[in-house]
Amino acid sequence: MTEANPISPLVPREGWHVIHLFYQIDHAQWSLLTEEDQRAAKTRLTELVQQIRSTPDTHLLVFAVATPKADVGFMLLTPDLQVATAYEKQLTLSLGPEILSPVYSYLSQTESSEYTTTPEQYAEDTLKGERGLSEDSPEFAEAMKEFKERMEKYLHHRLYPVLPDWPAICFYPMSKRREGKDNWYSLPFEERKKLMGGHARTGRTYSGRILQLITGSTGLDEHEWGVTLLAKDTIDIKAIVYEMRFDEVSARFGEFGDFYIGMQLPLAELFKRVCL
Repeated sequence: MTEANPISPLVPREGWHVIHLFYQIDHAQWSLLTEEDQRAAKTRLTELVQQIRSTPDTHLLVFAVATPKADVGFMLLTPDLQVATAYEKQLTLSLGPEILSPVYSYLSQTESSEYTTTPEQYAEDTLKGERGLSEDSPEFAEAMKEFKERMEKYLHHRLYPVLPDWPAICFYPMSKRREGKDNWYSLPFEERKKLMGGHARTGRTYSGRILQLITGSTGLDEHEWGVTLLAKDTIDIKAIVYEMRFDEVSARFGEFGDFYIGMQLPLAELFKRVCL
């Protein structure tokens, strides 16, 4: 008898898969469990979270959701979609059948941006054009070295992020409009790059207060990107989203899905918060 073929990994050439999961708890079903079964269920979820977090190159954020849209949320980042899907199924069943009911999910991938400034553009536009530096000057060489180091860190974070345990988390999906004169994809690349540059400058003013992760979902889910914001204060989430609405790239071309706000919590506190 021949053995079944092993499952092949499904790992992108660069970046990780990202799954956002949102559940409501069926408290009627939970109340039917004995106290012993309830303790066993919470232990099972706790051990699963620990297992996922010990998987190489894998991160799992756990949070209570602030509104009745959902009770509990997870954000899972891992390279292999096979692994991500297996963990998603285990999380769904971790408290027992019919306890966690999925209400929303979103699949995306970490990605670099096509609008990122290249070393050649930085040298020509910024160092030569704006600062008037000569290509053979020590100042030019030092500036290029600093730029390359900075961009290497930036691109690595976008593709392989390590997310902080800041208490507030916001997730929403978005797309670019494709209607008449407001068709993002009919604009020349340089115009799109200029608009995205203004958007990025707004975002940088929130450095240290907001960590923003943009993940791509074209062909993977119903929108084109997923946006995850982590913050220490919800007012910063509100402020950055409001301020960016005035950038033309959002005011003219942005289309948004539902917003989900959560609070990262230790599991013991999460169980109390959601009345388990």
